[in-house]
Amino acid sequence: MGLGPRSPHQAGRRFPAGGKRGRGAKGSGRPPPGRQRQPCPPPDGRSEPPPDAHPHLSPEALGYFRRALSALKEVPETGEERELMVHNVLKEVEAQALALATNRAGSEMLQELLGFSPLKPLCRVWAALRPNLRFVACHRCGVHVLQSALLQLPRLLGRPAEEEEEEDGKDGPLETLEELGLGLAAEVCDDFLFYCGDTHGSFVVRTLLQVLGGTLLESERARHRGSQLPEAQRAPSRECKATDFEVPETFLNCLQNLSSCFLKDIAVFITDKISSFCLQVALQILHRKLPQFCAHLCNAVMGYLSSRNSSADGSPLLLFLRDQTSSRLLEQVLLVSEPPKLQSLFEDHFQGQLQTLAAHPIANFPLQRFLDAVTTPELLSPVFEELSPALEAVLAQGHPGVVIALVGACHRVGIHQAQVLQLLLEAFHCAEPSSRQVACVPLFATLMTYEVYYGLAEEEGAVPAEHQVEMATARDLGEVTVLGSLLLQHLLHFSSPGLILRSLGALTGPQLLTLAQSPAGSHVLDAVLTSPSVTRKQRRRVLKTLKGQYVALACSRHGSRVLDAIWSGAALGARKEIAAELGARNQELIRDPFGHHVARNVALTTFLKRREAWEQQQGAVAKRRRALNSILED
Repeated sequence: MGLGPRSPHQAGRRFPAGGKRGRGAKGSGRPPPGRQRQPCPPPDGRSEPPPDAHPHLSPEALGYFRRALSALKEVPETGEERELMVHNVLKEVEAQALALATNRAGSEMLQELLGFSPLKPLCRVWAALRPNLRFVACHRCGVHVLQSALLQLPRLLGRPAEEEEEEDGKDGPLETLEELGLGLAAEVCDDFLFYCGDTHGSFVVRTLLQVLGGTLLESERARHRGSQLPEAQRAPSRECKATDFEVPETFLNCLQNLSSCFLKDIAVFITDKISSFCLQVALQILHRKLPQFCAHLCNAVMGYLSSRNSSADGSPLLLFLRDQTSSRLLEQVLLVSEPPKLQSLFEDHFQGQLQTLAAHPIANFPLQRFLDAVTTPELLSPVFEELSPALEAVLAQGHPGVVIALVGACHRVGIHQAQVLQLLLEAFHCAEPSSRQVACVPLFATLMTYEVYYGLAEEEGAVPAEHQVEMATARDLGEVTVLGSLLLQHLLHFSSPGLILRSLGALTGPQLLTLAQSPAGSHVLDAVLTSPSVTRKQRRRVLKTLKGQYVALACSRHGSRVLDAIWSGAALGARKEIAAELGARNQELIRDPFGHHVARNVALTTFLKRREAWEQQQGAVAKRRRALNSILED
């Protein structure tokens, strides 16, 4: 509902949950990442051999490998029998590696087999595929085999070769895993633009960049698994989760050389939909391992964008912020930029344009990442001053992610917290009369204004009605949104979360139970339990409402996790109350798939049959916890 700020003629509003972005979301302006694109013809007049020139996998061979893989899964993970079977099967794989890699069923089996593979058999299979690298890397099945081979490096790199004598390969001594990795990088570097621009080949480049940098990105693994979550349902994160592992110095040198290839055709990597993904991954890896070169690459990107023709309303960068491809790259540039660079970007390009960017269906996403990257009061203050007057309008336009990012910046930097909370109360129509403020948690959680949430039909120009406690307690809690949950989590980590805690305390037991059982809402209670701004007394006041709801909580997927967290921080007296309530329905808990885990964690059988022993055990646990807390505080 594209409505502006509240006026006497706008009594109620349901804020859209957020524009769905990416993965073919309707109206997002973003194409789905799984774009089908015809591979570019090889340069220098080279051409790929016709399909018939490559070996095909016979049904008999496919059946053999299927049976071998099944047998491997049944053998214990350690022992000579399994080791011998793996060597024998991979010996057969080596002879038919190309046929297996380019067969759909064979590719899936080969990926699993590589996960079992010792060092030298993996090297032999890799070497067997290497003469057909271009064909395999750009094949819809073969690309996953190459990725799987690369992803074995964290497990095998640096591991000494097997003691047994190995015969040399057909073409001479067998290359080491390090040499094979560097060789693959050299071949990709020679034809970098082709591999980055190919729908399948770009996956190999992205995986290669991660392996060379010794960092595996969770976002890329999720993309490889084909996650279909729309952007609006994902928690925006400041940085992608990553797993680091040791790599030789030669890999980091190679990473820098490979990343230098981006500079030769920077315009292509900024504007091409597929190639841009490779540059985005490179920036994330370089930011962690080679930050100076990362800054150099960012400067090259910004230099190119800033040199284009200026837009009618200011900086040429604004045009690219609204573009479906280059805006994704700019998001990553913003996330890896240092505070001085962000300050200059704001002053040179963003200042005076924040509200316009927040309203744009594409540009609001790089604006969110810009806000995620803000870490200094000097930058947040002018940003807040410019953007805060438009909070309700931004919510009404369906871009709550911008508001969440601004609130997150206030939480992180530690300024403007009281102001942004007051603006949120006004945007959700619960600031005046003051009795409405106690209802803010359900409104924030569901992203609904007061009138919409409670189904009120106020006349135009009418004075807002006082909050009716009976009406609030009679209503079931609405569906908690992911972004609403994130908003509450940030607010609970503010230096003064008193209003949010009072609103949580005003919920009835069933309403708080619904919050705890919600996939998104359960994290709100996590924030209550973990926020350093919430005192023990405040925490107890909120959680006491759950008394009488512990069994329902224990028998819920998400509620049981919340109950475990409550139990971990509970004193002995509170633990007795929880155990007594659970013990009254012990059999129901034992039969429940989630409840029986809670019963075991609480040691419910001991509590019911040997109370004194249970109390001694829990007292010892509490004593250890107090000792650990005192050590951590020191």
